[in-house]
Amino acid sequence: MLAPVVQITPLTQIRRHRELPIPGNIVVRQGQKVEARDVIAEAHLEPEHILLNIARSLHVSPEKADDLIQRAAGEFVTQDDLIAGPTGFPKRVVRAPRSGRVVVAGDGLVLLQANTAPYELKAGMPGTVTDLIPDRGAVIETTGALVQGVWGNGRSEFGMMQVKLDNPEDQLQKDMLDVSLRGAIVLGGYCDDPQVFKKAAEIPLRGLILVSMSAAMIPHAQKTTFPIMVLEGFGFHPLNAIGYNILATNNGREISLNAEHIDHYKGVRPEIVIPLDAGHTPNDASLVVEDFAPGQQVRIIKAPYAGKTGNITALSQEPLKFPSGIRAPGAYITLSDNEDIKVPLANLEKVI
Repeated sequence: MLAPVVQITPLTQIRRHRELPIPGNIVVRQGQKVEARDVIAEAHLEPEHILLNIARSLHVSPEKADDLIQRAAGEFVTQDDLIAGPTGFPKRVVRAPRSGRVVVAGDGLVLLQANTAPYELKAGMPGTVTDLIPDRGAVIETTGALVQGVWGNGRSEFGMMQVKLDNPEDQLQKDMLDVSLRGAIVLGGYCDDPQVFKKAAEIPLRGLILVSMSAAMIPHAQKTTFPIMVLEGFGFHPLNAIGYNILATNNGREISLNAEHIDHYKGVRPEIVIPLDAGHTPNDASLVVEDFAPGQQVRIIKAPYAGKTGNITALSQEPLKFPSGIRAPGAYITLSDNEDIKVPLANLEKVI
């Protein structure tokens, strides 16, 4: 059985594609060093259109108005440029209300696409531009620690991580947040109180990483203006030992928090990238795809051992019977606390 992969590693080579949703302009070059907030590409996602009724404005017929229009489709104009006229007494003219491009001109009308602030695609993490994606974006590469989660609200940020988690089973309370955390990305435990998000917005925090979260909190998390990422799942779950060690030992470091929506088909997960100076180029573990096998480190994703990590000691040659009465392909696991258990393969993720 092919092993689903979650990356929780203290040092790896990280390569990420950053792409615009529509074609646009790339503003970086291959080999360029970028910071997380640097713009790498831009595009006009929602162009504004202005319809100018030339015939009405000049008090003439549509046929006459067409003779007075001074601009053709495709021309660029700046604000107050002459569009049509002059005619009559006193001389009447129509000028461009905004800078932009003429889309259509005729039948007594001019359709102007106004210039708007472009959508800016940012690098999302410090690194090097290793490749360009024509009209769409670029590939950014760096080295560092990587911790992937299970849910995100679709936002991203970059900032200093402050850990508010003394042990993997902690709960995040609103009184744990204060103005000393302004502009920080906070790592906290289980959360089931919407007031935590309200307090975080008032400070304001730059982002919030939760070990686990009540499912009732999803609508509140989706409304926040800052990224929120969940590491383990919904309902109370402690943080796995590997992730806890990585995050706790990097307290105070700058991190990239990409709380994007999970997409198993594209292999996309919400994730934390902690840039580190490795002194050498480690392997890119994300390129490894293989079946479950003895010796692999795995994380359990379903109760009663959800969030626990261990190593596969053996794979069953025949389907195993579990307390639920189900028979399924399974593995024998030795947990990090040396407890030996058996788990369905469908409840496992390979940790790399």
